[in-house]
Amino acid sequence: MEELTDKEFDLLDELYFVQNYSELKEALKWQDQDIQSLLKDLSAKGYVKLLSDHDTEYILTESNQEIPWNSLYFLATKKGLMVHNGF
Repeated sequence: MEELTDKEFDLLDELYFVQNYSELKEALKWQDQDIQSLLKDLSAKGYVKLLSDHDTEYILTESNQEIPWNSLYFLATKKGLMVHNGF
């Protein structure tokens, strides 16, 4: 079982339901750089989905130099929820 850092745990805790970036930032009170870095890391691990709308996944690639953070939505995946709950 993979151990989450405190920040990873807190971020996943906010993503049981779809959240937009401003809601996430307001809830966590973290700097943009911290939120964005963790979202990228958790997405790469398959723990978080980035969505361009409530139904369409936004796929991060190397060519996504300018990620439109403020227009994206975020949701923990089943895998992310399992790790968050210690399974």
